[in-house]
Amino acid sequence: MKVLVIIPAYNEEENILRVVRQLQEADIGSDYVVINDCSKDSTPKILDENKINHIDLPVNLGLTGAVQTGYKYAYENNYDAAIQFDGDGQHLPEYIPALVKEIENGYDIVIGSRFVEEKKHLSARMLGSRLITAMIKLTTGQKINDPTSGMRIINRKLIKDYAYELNRKPEPDTLAYQMKKGFRVKEIQVKMEDRVAGTSIYAGIGSSIQYMLRVLITIIFFN
Repeated sequence: MKVLVIIPAYNEEENILRVVRQLQEADIGSDYVVINDCSKDSTPKILDENKINHIDLPVNLGLTGAVQTGYKYAYENNYDAAIQFDGDGQHLPEYIPALVKEIENGYDIVIGSRFVEEKKHLSARMLGSRLITAMIKLTTGQKINDPTSGMRIINRKLIKDYAYELNRKPEPDTLAYQMKKGFRVKEIQVKMEDRVAGTSIYAGIGSSIQYMLRVLITIIFFN
């Protein structure tokens, strides 16, 4: 199976080289592409100087646009599956073969989940995650333990969907929509690291609440 790892990156000068090196050293048999989302720091220079396979976006498209660019690359280069993989070092390449195996077993979407075997800790963000899990269960009849996980793999059918349907975001509301459409989803337990450097776009409590509310509203009213 031909697999592409898509790494969206915005201002990841402190992380991106380490992430790519770890992926290369893992020797998992997958290709990769970094989508540089018009970074303002030295991320583009690092990618160029180290001859890292990448695409430079001329304007900042945000996570959705960056990932969609990666899916277009995957579809046009005939990949069978594509994995969304964070550029901040939180995702570990050692779990990629297990994700790929479940796609080979016939699943359409496989999520690297922190909470298949482990419980969610108590925090405002995890409360939001619990609410999203409950709403997905209510609207689809299926439970997703870690709906906000950004580590997920999709098959070629969904690569095309994500690449060319502008309303397809790599978010829990899209996941719920796809589950309603009959796509098969599975979670596997993974470990994720803390961000080593830089700041997440959802680091603030206000941003987290806004994100959770938007996702919940979309699942309830627009799916």
